[in-house]
Amino acid sequence: MAIGPLQIFLILMIIILLFGTKKLRNVGSDLGGAIKNFKKSVKDGGQDDSTEAEGTPPQIEENKGETMDAQFEEKKEEDSK
Repeated sequence: MAIGPLQIFLILMIIILLFGTKKLRNVGSDLGGAIKNFKKSVKDGGQDDSTEAEGTPPQIEENKGETMDAQFEEKKEEDSK
């Protein structure tokens, strides 16, 4: 018994109803950014030439316990100003 196009469509509709398009868009963009960074690090051999030449370790941005929705709302407020 194979999964047909109708079953895939129904599964996608249920996922959209459960999570909403906004949350799925954020997940998709986060996943795309992660894949892009992974490919870049593989291409560069895992070394960032700019930080190595300066002799300083790369700065990691901390997530201060905020959710992605809160960060999105903050960015939207800053952009509207």
